[in-house]
Amino acid sequence: MRIYLFLALMLLFIFSGLTFSQSKGFGLGAILGEPTGISAKYWVSQSNAFDFGLAYSFSENSNLHLHSNYLFHINNFNQTKENISFYYGPGVRLKFDNGSELGVRFSVGILWIPRETPVDIFIEAAPILDIIPETDFSFNGGVGVRYFF
Repeated sequence: MRIYLFLALMLLFIFSGLTFSQSKGFGLGAILGEPTGISAKYWVSQSNAFDFGLAYSFSENSNLHLHSNYLFHINNFNQTKENISFYYGPGVRLKFDNGSELGVRFSVGILWIPRETPVDIFIEAAPILDIIPETDFSFNGGVGVRYFF
């Protein structure tokens, strides 16, 4: 776990000197938490984006997760010069273990885009209601970083 945090901080340091920022385009990175894996984001406007995840759960029932959300961003709610946004949005989750499970999820999080960098850093939580093959309620959450191309 410490190696992932170290790598994320190194990426942030390396790219902090670049002279552009984003709220558009495509970003790819990592999310650490439950589950842990690859995170991607595609901006469709200044305040809306699609979020994708391909991740693995290290819980007692280890399994692969795929999820996607349509996110709405409330920009600069903190009234400072920093680019910090609150975001939320509905989505779906597919989980593979002994059998497959399909559910709906609702992500809520905070996003920070450091000034003059092509990265974003986020923390989020997502309640999930699995509906197939049976009804079950759970949570996902994590911390992540993405680089925008």
